[in-house]
Amino acid sequence: MSRLALQSALAAWVMMTGCGAIAESDIEKGAAIAADPDQGNCLSCHFVPGGEMTGTVAPPLIQMKLRYPDKSRLREQIWDATVRNPESVMPPYGRHAVLSEQQIDWILEYVYSL
Repeated sequence: MSRLALQSALAAWVMMTGCGAIAESDIEKGAAIAADPDQGNCLSCHFVPGGEMTGTVAPPLIQMKLRYPDKSRLREQIWDATVRNPESVMPPYGRHAVLSEQQIDWILEYVYSL
């Protein structure tokens, strides 16, 4: 599945399921970054519902509200996973400025919607 097809599928899923108070465009932006191999590239390691050829070496990104009832802890994990797990191979997206704070917020909204 191409990146564009994946983004379209994720956007359709977002619109079908609804997103509460969060703007759909923020979730869509996060989904695009998560799927982009030149940005977040989350799908290379994590299983994501609706994703094609997703990774299996990291925890699946499902039921995130149950796994992270405190949304700020999930953001901290995305910002720098090595804080809680120094052996983590997840890139420290914030600490190394791989992604901007805004991009991290968009990914947070997307991942939290899963």
